[in-house]
Amino acid sequence: MSEEKKELSFEEAMEDLEKIVEQLEEGDVPLEKAITFYQDGMKLSKLCNDKLVNVQEKMTKIMNEQGELKPFDLQEEE
Repeated sequence: MSEEKKELSFEEAMEDLEKIVEQLEEGDVPLEKAITFYQDGMKLSKLCNDKLVNVQEKMTKIMNEQGELKPFDLQEEE
């Protein structure tokens, strides 16, 4: 039985991560289950981070009038 795992969207991963955090914050989780929650949470955290990095890389490039990609530097307000 080969079951393909569907890639979670950023929003789905964040929702799952929030549920895990809520369960761990309650403190009534057996140690073995808490470790499993923690591991799952770390995987979800990495997935979310990877997706954010990917989007950030895309957003740091903009097209100029000739259709060429060029770096876009964000300047923070002082």
